Amino acid sequence: MTDKLVLIVDDENEVAELVEKYLKRDGYRVVKAASGAEAIRKVEQHRPDLVLLDMAMPGMDGLEVMRQLRNQARYQAPFLLMSCNGDDSAVIRGLSSGADDYITKPFSPEQLVARVKAHLRRSDILGRIKEAPETMTLGRLKIDFLHRTVWVDGSPVPLSTKEYDILYHMIRMRGRALSLEELYRLTWGFDSNGDTRTLLVHISNIRKKLEPDPDNPRFIVTVRGFGYKISGFDIQASG
Repeated sequence: MTDKLVLIVDDENEVAELVEKYLKRDGYRVVKAASGAEAIRKVEQHRPDLVLLDMAMPGMDGLEVMRQLRNQARYQAPFLLMSCNGDDSAVIRGLSSGADDYITKPFSPEQLVARVKAHLRRSDILGRIKEAPETMTLGRLKIDFLHRTVWVDGSPVPLSTKEYDILYHMIRMRGRALSLEELYRLTWGFDSNGDTRTLLVHISNIRKKLEPDPDNPRFIVTVRGFGYKISGFDIQASG
């Protein structure tokens, strides 16, 4: 049994009810919203631990809902986007808007529940970690592990939950290259099954936020044919 609360946001009642059934079967508490405006009210009222959000809804779509919650309410729980569109451009758009994961309809309810479990488990683990040191400076960057915040040249940088998690794992494993599959598994808690698009989009977004020249990265360096590594900065730790 779990006390975790999941918000399902979908204007298709049949989809919402099916997902609700499987989540409740696994012990999750569930609240539902059928529109973007209702979703924002439910988040403010219940502060769910995770949001399953349909990307294409009439009126306020899922991306706008997520943007408002991230920017206005500073709500940092994981967002999993659900969409009928599996094109790379749609995946990139969703993840670049702040989503932690993207799942294409129609999906297996069991697979969706497995992803929910993995995201909540990773969120719990990272939330409990007491880092030593508490902060770290890498050139222009400063990372506060205790409060999960990042600064560049003294200005805070808004990273999504998964962007921070990826950065955390790369810094924790600094000194060696991480394969795409290993970094995916560390961050999401399950195998990618060969689909690492989500990870690649997040890496691109992190570079845009942290690198002076994202097209010629000096901090998150590509290891061709393998993965990525942290490079290029002297590290100073404190705390």
